[in-house]
Amino acid sequence: MPQRVRVPLRILVGYYADAALPVYVKVAALSRRETGCEAGVAYLAGLLGLSRSTVERALTELMRPAPDDDIAEVTSYRRTRPGGRGHTAVRRVRVPARAEHGAWVPTRAAEALSPRQLRAYAALSYATSTGHHMSLTDLARLLRHRSGKKAGEPLNARSVRRILRDLEDLGWISVDRRAGYRGRHLYTVHDEPLQIPLTADSDEGSGEDLGGGSLAYEEDHPTDSPDDTPPAACGIRRRREQVVAREPVENPQLPAAFRRPYAGPALSLAPRIWRVLDPVKSLLPGLSPYVVRELAREVGRQLDEGQEPQRLRARLEHRFASTQQIRDPGRWLLGAAVVRHGCGLTACESGRIWATGDDCAVCARARDAAANLRRIDHELTQREQQMGITTPYRLRPARPQPEALPPGRPT
Repeated sequence: MPQRVRVPLRILVGYYADAALPVYVKVAALSRRETGCEAGVAYLAGLLGLSRSTVERALTELMRPAPDDDIAEVTSYRRTRPGGRGHTAVRRVRVPARAEHGAWVPTRAAEALSPRQLRAYAALSYATSTGHHMSLTDLARLLRHRSGKKAGEPLNARSVRRILRDLEDLGWISVDRRAGYRGRHLYTVHDEPLQIPLTADSDEGSGEDLGGGSLAYEEDHPTDSPDDTPPAACGIRRRREQVVAREPVENPQLPAAFRRPYAGPALSLAPRIWRVLDPVKSLLPGLSPYVVRELAREVGRQLDEGQEPQRLRARLEHRFASTQQIRDPGRWLLGAAVVRHGCGLTACESGRIWATGDDCAVCARARDAAANLRRIDHELTQREQQMGITTPYRLRPARPQPEALPPGRPT
């Protein structure tokens, strides 16, 4: 079992810099000795792959009381004499309370990952252990900019995706896409990186995979000149037996309770929803449960407003027949097929009253107002041309919104 360190949650979500996290993990791991952490700044920088100045700034942040709760995470005891001779300082971490939240981070991750990747890994470790389904927005607020003009602002979604993709490629996490709550990703955090199984050369090479040795019976001279005689010890070269992993490498993982599959309610639609979605039932099998539920909620909302099931069914039939190519069925169903066009009147369907087939009075007034605006704009443009005035851009009045009529059929 790899060595792990429990990192307080306040370090992950607090004001600390990204470099403070790997430094805390390494100091906490070394301070488990009876003598404490006696490693110097240069030694810590070499382990973590950081510069000495970065490690010094991180230690300074950890040793200073935080401005929000006045708590210092690391204490340092100096053992250097006034003349500059002596031993390195002894550092120890604060012992967190049992009820304090934290994330378990393996010490190997602090050396293998960058500070920002380590913060994302620790956040996913805490979220996985507590059963929280994190979204890209949650991670973006946590992995915010720490310096520059955008200091304190969240990262963009593209940067968060790149960090998660790097963690997945390195084998520290596994991602089950769109398998969580409301279509979020499910993450599985590993204490050690999952490695790709090794494969030996079978099609090319000088010999077989296991114990075959080299097919050549005479080795080349290891010298540059053909006149030089190689030593007797270098005339024969034996090949060591190769041990190739034929199965995936077994690595310890978190308990099965943390690798949670989709635990939402089973997909069950009411009969009235199925009757409305019958014209587009051929598109439903390829959709995720989240998209089907959102589609059912939208259909149910429109039915509760007073729209007839035949009306929604006819709308879906017409738009499905008039669409030539549907690249994304889920986006097309939610963004185009089920959307009602018209004014704010519930009985209006694309500018006509559904029950009678007459033109909608509200939409008619809106069309007349838009026509008047276009006419006025055209007249102003002609006058400016006659007077020789050239206006590259003129702010036009906004299009008036249709009036909201009381519920019920208009007279």
